[in-house]
Amino acid sequence: MVRTGVLRAFGSEMRSLLAGASRSRLGVFGVGLGVTALLQSSAATALLLTGFAGRGMISVAPGLAAMLGADIGSTLIVQVLSFEIAVIAPALILLGVLIFMPSGATRWRQSGRILLGLGLMLLALELIGAATAPLAGSDTLAAVVAPLAADPVFAVLLGALLAWAAHSSVAVVLVIMSMTASGAIAPPLAFALVLGANVGSGLIPLPLTLGERASARRIPLGNLVVRTAGALAALPVAALAVPHMAILGDEPARLVANFHTAFNLALAAVALPLVGGVARLTRHITAPRGHGEGDPGRPRYLDDSALDTPAVAIACATREITRLADIVEGMLTDSLRVLRDDDAKLMSAVVDRDETVDELFDAIKLYVTRISAGAPDSDESARCTELLTFAINLEHIGDIVETNVMELAYKKMHHGLHFSDAGWAEVERIHARVTDNLRLAVNVFVARDVSSARELVNEKAHLRELERAAADAHVDRLRAGLSESVESSGLHLDVLRDLKRINSHITATAYPLLEAAGELRETRLRARSTGGTATPEG
Repeated sequence: MVRTGVLRAFGSEMRSLLAGASRSRLGVFGVGLGVTALLQSSAATALLLTGFAGRGMISVAPGLAAMLGADIGSTLIVQVLSFEIAVIAPALILLGVLIFMPSGATRWRQSGRILLGLGLMLLALELIGAATAPLAGSDTLAAVVAPLAADPVFAVLLGALLAWAAHSSVAVVLVIMSMTASGAIAPPLAFALVLGANVGSGLIPLPLTLGERASARRIPLGNLVVRTAGALAALPVAALAVPHMAILGDEPARLVANFHTAFNLALAAVALPLVGGVARLTRHITAPRGHGEGDPGRPRYLDDSALDTPAVAIACATREITRLADIVEGMLTDSLRVLRDDDAKLMSAVVDRDETVDELFDAIKLYVTRISAGAPDSDESARCTELLTFAINLEHIGDIVETNVMELAYKKMHHGLHFSDAGWAEVERIHARVTDNLRLAVNVFVARDVSSARELVNEKAHLRELERAAADAHVDRLRAGLSESVESSGLHLDVLRDLKRINSHITATAYPLLEAAGELRETRLRARSTGGTATPEG
């Protein structure tokens, strides 16, 4: 309830803070700490960061720095609840209900939800403490606890499993505090279980990100690596830490809370300077095996060292975008084969390639944005706009092929549909024209040739006529009752529509160049008649 209330009331601000603080490791560390202190879930922060990393908004090293802060943030509520404040639980619950029930204002209403959640947490801890107090003298519990105390590694594994199962390391640490306070378990065993709970907090996001791209999986993976290494390093000295923790407060619950915080502080101090190395390790772990070229979604030509010289950086970005265009052209070419041959394996490969397109686009977008920030020259700034525009259009083409054309191919396979010979010839003819236009667009983009740009824009009108003629011919076949045309009517028209949309994105490449050369009219509309004959504008 606390997490839901905070996200609904302040979610957009927290996302903006996380996304905007990546310039400094210490800055993003502090933001991660603050966000998680409010959310009370380092796993929730990890999922937010995973989403940013998947879209190229944050790189792995700053993301890991944010997670180190997040892990400290999750200890703050444990610190607060380690004091004897359960007496205020009824007041928090009552106040939370009174604010939540009648309120229409979103933030005020969610503040009531937060207070109610905090009150329920305090009440739950009180009830757990009361329920576990009789266990302190239980022979059965002693028989269960004795092997755990003798085998701290198993205790760590148990703590990790409990945190993963509960989807909250905070909840598990609070239960451990309650059982320690009641005397059910001794502090050394409690410390081992706390180390396990910290490892478990790193496990929680992993299954939730398995379907994400490699760049998105690296932050939770790196966080798990750091937390596991820290727990293994701290385990041999955990029992020795009991007297040192007692200096800050010798109540059993306080011992657990202080050890939990001390472990995360020490881990952050050691690991923060090392996040770059951990980031490289995660890239190695998530790199595809068995492919000499490595991850195809990883940029090859975006050289960070060239950013100080915008002209060189623009050349690097141009090379990477032409590589992106090659991948998109391959998707477009193979889409015709999928439609023709009902090739399910190739369809899956085309769909997978769109992820590569998305990864490259995200990297190009960030790189060009960084070039723009250091390019005061107006010509270089205009070229950056052209780079970004072409990359955006290529990404849109990939999306249309993956989402629309492949969906139509699946529909054709699933329902056993077939094009008529004349209908398929029309699809092939328009597809070939669109593919040729994509190659022409790459030439326009690289050479910045105005005559080629004019040719590309003229091709838009030609393709529009081709598409219209194909649609009219299809209607004629429907009127003639050709069975294959009747069965595949919707499929045929949808393919033509998607090819026309793809061509529109291709043609958009020419407009910035033509506009800069003064080759475009302001509008294609004719002027309204004012009593005489209407004349065209421009």
